[in-house]
Amino acid sequence: MKILVINSGSSSIKYKLFQMPGRKLLSKGSIEHIAEKGSEIKDHYSGLKLILSKINSVDAVGHRVVHGAEKFKKPLLVDEAVIRKIKQCSAIAPLHNPANLAGILACKKLIPGVRQVAVFDTAFHQSIPDYAYIYGLPYELYTKLGIRKYGFHGTSHEYVAHEAARILNKKLQRLKIITCHLGNGCSITAVDKGKSIDTSMGFTPLEGLVMGTRSGDLDPALIPHIMRKRKLDLDEIDTLLNKASGLKGISGISNDMRILEEKASKGNKRAQLAMDIFVYRIRKYIGAYIAIMSGCDCLVFTAGIGENQKSVRSKITKNIFKHLKKAPKVLVIPTNEELMIAKQTYQLIKD
Repeated sequence: MKILVINSGSSSIKYKLFQMPGRKLLSKGSIEHIAEKGSEIKDHYSGLKLILSKINSVDAVGHRVVHGAEKFKKPLLVDEAVIRKIKQCSAIAPLHNPANLAGILACKKLIPGVRQVAVFDTAFHQSIPDYAYIYGLPYELYTKLGIRKYGFHGTSHEYVAHEAARILNKKLQRLKIITCHLGNGCSITAVDKGKSIDTSMGFTPLEGLVMGTRSGDLDPALIPHIMRKRKLDLDEIDTLLNKASGLKGISGISNDMRILEEKASKGNKRAQLAMDIFVYRIRKYIGAYIAIMSGCDCLVFTAGIGENQKSVRSKITKNIFKHLKKAPKVLVIPTNEELMIAKQTYQLIKD
């Protein structure tokens, strides 16, 4: 079965074509600058039409959808009801869900009759218990506005957790795993018996770790304080927290860990400070997740920094397990969210 995996962003489409169940990658590619000035690709329909012109045939399409809120706990065949609910979730993911939906609607027109599956980044975290996802706010903000921890990078965390179990030759349902997705965006998940029981990102991807340009956890009272002192409006404070903070904001240099390592090695103190804060926050979350799971069998690193920055991994793991009777295995596993989407799409279609 040929399964096309689509990751439709606001101005780009990335795709991979797999032969399933053999996991063979048949082709891949991307289209950038959709609807941007000077681009020949005016919309997602045109972009997908170009992609499909390069592919002989497709048996099913798997779509990455960032936010499923509480409406979606697993991958689903796309129908009108699913499309309607994805639209509803766009209110809490305005930068992502409309673009994801554009890819779905384009495929619906271009390859009518071909089954489509929506796979949600938030679905893996729907197993988190209420005491871990409810914020210390008036409860009606949850019941009426859906304000709670949702978590992200779910497809990546799920994939590497399954791969860790395979590598260790043990059943996932018998393992306590901490998965660290460390790239420009970063999140950590506690996976107990194959289920996410807590994760560092929250209602949005801003919560949690210090990231490339995101602040991560901070005192919420800082937001009105900074707005008053700097005379910022809502859009400006949102930009500051999401695009001008994190490694970039602390160092004043870059959000690229490789550049910061180079600068720190030459004595740049702010580059070193940014790295130290980054490592400290990760170690703190790992310690917390060991506590809530009463142990850890395996620690997994994935994504750009997690896979490639050995020195960062070493700083994170240094003496962190010395209080445990048995140190967990530390694995580096390249993430493959597209393959996970293909697997889930195949599983749903074949059944």
